[in-house]
Amino acid sequence: MKQMSPNRYFLRLAYDGSHFHGWQRQPNATTVQQTLEEAMSMMLRLPVLLTGAGRTDTGVHADEFFAHFDSDHVLTKMSCERLVFRLNRFLGGEIALFEISPVAFNAHARFSAISRTYRYCISRVPNPFRRDFTHPVYSQIDDEAMNTGAAILMGYHDFTSFSKVDTDSATNICKISHARWEMEGEELVFTITADRFLRNMVRAIVGTLLQLGTGKISLGELRQIIESKNRSNAGDSAPARGLTLHRIVYPAEVFL
Repeated sequence: MKQMSPNRYFLRLAYDGSHFHGWQRQPNATTVQQTLEEAMSMMLRLPVLLTGAGRTDTGVHADEFFAHFDSDHVLTKMSCERLVFRLNRFLGGEIALFEISPVAFNAHARFSAISRTYRYCISRVPNPFRRDFTHPVYSQIDDEAMNTGAAILMGYHDFTSFSKVDTDSATNICKISHARWEMEGEELVFTITADRFLRNMVRAIVGTLLQLGTGKISLGELRQIIESKNRSNAGDSAPARGLTLHRIVYPAEVFL
């Protein structure tokens, strides 16, 4: 008898990463993955194993995040909506679940994504209501120089200089399609879109561009940093709290 493939479902969610040690489950630490898996396993009365769209570091937030899980049971639209409602009541507000939807069985939350967008927010004036979501920089910043630097980044593909060392990534090649700084009210916001990102890449880029914007390095030195393919030559990683995974895009055929 032919064995039937289990059904695959995508979760679309958001989370405030302030009190989580990132997405990925790890021993002796509270993570988004662990919190969701335990809640879903309890409600479905079955073990649930989630595969996330990627890793986020401790303290990093997500406006939009996807994960998938497999089930031998068919979940109807009504049962998915009911599960979303129950989970949101149970999770307490730091994680918000938007929807659970069936997808093609070969769809993968991480590997099927065609682009990801991150935003990094820098507060230019004190704001107690945004302190967990911004990095305060009150000194003078040359945002034009940082935008020139962001444009330079888009001309490269090897971002070894902005990656954590000793990662399990098979390649450090990424294609950046958008990178720009813009003022939004009293915050300076960096938006960057690429087909994939390396671990710690956005925070390392932001830290390096801030060196450029405060006159600590030149545009020529930025090129040298990129071409050196050496993480120790780039700037310090910007603090995690200013970073948010903003959007993930999948091909339309992923969703049933």
